[in-house]
Amino acid sequence: MKVTTFVIKVWRWLSLVLVIGALIWTYSVFPQTVAVDFSDNGLAEKYLEKEHIFYIVMALFLLNNVLITGLARHIPKVDPLHLPILNKKVWAQHREALSEHLINWLYCLVAVINTIIGMSLFALATINSQQYKLDVFDFSWLYYTGLGLMIIVFLLPLRLLWTPAPEDKL
Repeated sequence: MKVTTFVIKVWRWLSLVLVIGALIWTYSVFPQTVAVDFSDNGLAEKYLEKEHIFYIVMALFLLNNVLITGLARHIPKVDPLHLPILNKKVWAQHREALSEHLINWLYCLVAVINTIIGMSLFALATINSQQYKLDVFDFSWLYYTGLGLMIIVFLLPLRLLWTPAPEDKL
């Protein structure tokens, strides 16, 4: 197993724990109505019941982890000539490397989405807390972090533009 494969698998499992832990903790500390949308001056405009937030996050979590992970499990079964990649014939000769790269990409996507959901739940709980005096603008970094992670994940398939290196060249 390559180091990148190991790191992505560990990140995916840790992100699962993060989302489940964040969901349980935030549900216990949320007030009955949770502010979810804020005006330009930081005042809450829209509220949701905490049960609705729980069900929305659980649906996103299940869709993310079941659908994308299920898709990743089927990658080795797909004929490489039917995949939307360049250099299909060359990559078909290196099927194992192609499968590993595509599976790692999908698992990385799952981990990024889980990480963003987990961090968003903690931020939402902190903003709605009476104990902390933080407002919505203190968490503007979360938007840029999530955007940066998503850009990095969608740049990973660019590796498929280059042909795989032969084993004797490594």
